[in-house]
Amino acid sequence: MTQENRKPAAARNWDKAGWRAYPRVQMPDYTDAASLAAAEEQLRRYPPLVFAGEAMRLRAQLAEVSEGRAFLLQGGDCAESFAEFSADNIRDTFKVILQMAVVLTWGAQLPVVKVGRMAGQFAKPRSAPTEVVDGVELPSYRGDIVNGFDFTSEARLPDPNRMLAAYTQAASSLNLLRAYSTGGYADMHLVQNWIADFVGGPEAAKYRDIADRIRDAMAFMQAAGVNSDTAHQLSKVDFYTSHEALLLEYEEALARLDATTGVTVAGSGHMIWIGDRTRQPDGAHVEFCRGVHNPIGLKCGPTTTAEDLKLLLARLNPDNEAGRLTLITRFGAGKVGDHLPQLIKVVQEEGAKVVWHCDPMHGNTIKSASGYKTRPFDSVLREVREFFAIHGAEGTIPGGVHFEMTGRDVTECTGGVRAVTDEDLSDRYHTACDPRLNASQSLELAFLVAEELRARREAAVAPSNGVKAG
Repeated sequence: MTQENRKPAAARNWDKAGWRAYPRVQMPDYTDAASLAAAEEQLRRYPPLVFAGEAMRLRAQLAEVSEGRAFLLQGGDCAESFAEFSADNIRDTFKVILQMAVVLTWGAQLPVVKVGRMAGQFAKPRSAPTEVVDGVELPSYRGDIVNGFDFTSEARLPDPNRMLAAYTQAASSLNLLRAYSTGGYADMHLVQNWIADFVGGPEAAKYRDIADRIRDAMAFMQAAGVNSDTAHQLSKVDFYTSHEALLLEYEEALARLDATTGVTVAGSGHMIWIGDRTRQPDGAHVEFCRGVHNPIGLKCGPTTTAEDLKLLLARLNPDNEAGRLTLITRFGAGKVGDHLPQLIKVVQEEGAKVVWHCDPMHGNTIKSASGYKTRPFDSVLREVREFFAIHGAEGTIPGGVHFEMTGRDVTECTGGVRAVTDEDLSDRYHTACDPRLNASQSLELAFLVAEELRARREAAVAPSNGVKAG
């Protein structure tokens, strides 16, 4: 058998530059072809940011998620910023994701796969190619990897050298994340103490109860001799990175052939996803992503039809490998029932192995009375609950949640136990693009999702007469 025939079906007759012959959307038009070519050539000489073995390990863990034996937590910035890049910001977001993961582990009684929207989430699709401010029209801001946020003609000109700056920042971020993951910062006992610190105030009594149960479980394990010294799994974690594969010149330059397996891996991040605006079955983004061996995410919104999904399942995962494809649903609170059941039906009819993943952020973006783009906490929670309810009714597996969030104390989304109001938004509204949950709101959502997971788990083991066991 030739090496070509040993490749997965999606990667046969595929070349990493083949996307250039397909229709492209949501990508910049660079005016300086020589500068673009030089930046791409420089990226091709750089080492990959992630490696095939790491991506394959994530695929294996996502296969467990698809079978209901693990749960996926994905979170991080809507768009990473060059200006706000710091070790403290990386640490704080990593810390909150760990806290959320421990709470979700308690609720699901399952391992939680931890994936950050980090070290690569620099590009953003936009609803319009230009924007107008005070009568002046300029190209839209498309993320720091493409152009600048300042509303000037110079800043908004797409600059290919920004790809080199993004690579450098991503490499530094990954270096720190790997150190945090394995160097003791992720110790389960530390994380449990952080959770206990969060739950203050009379309105958080139910969260304190969960935190107390986690603390008691950790104390029991410690008394039984299970600690960081005797079980290394308690002192370090697997932590993966992800981003939307939007800027294909960057993705192509960092895609590398793995000498061991003969497959091509996107070296820009462990998991890459295709956005709701770039999921055309005959488009450039699907063409590129079908050939790399990483886990692939696919955003599914209200305009995703049954026929679209059927084509995309066949194109992105023709071998129907578990862990390869994650369907990230984003409909908006009150609309999940209008769209999710038909997509579940397609997956069931095709016998497709997928991870069902809920993004409750993008469908719940509104403009506040004060003019800020925001997301109400209650709407985010409602979409998550609708996601769980529909999967419960359909007998399918709700595999995970996907949040735009930060470890910083921002005021960008309204609501939550600490009650960010419309009037508060201007206090610490720092996002360069979409509003993010702050640390408190993120952990509160983890507590509430944990309750959903626990209820689902208890219902699964209840006797047939409908009375809960025990």
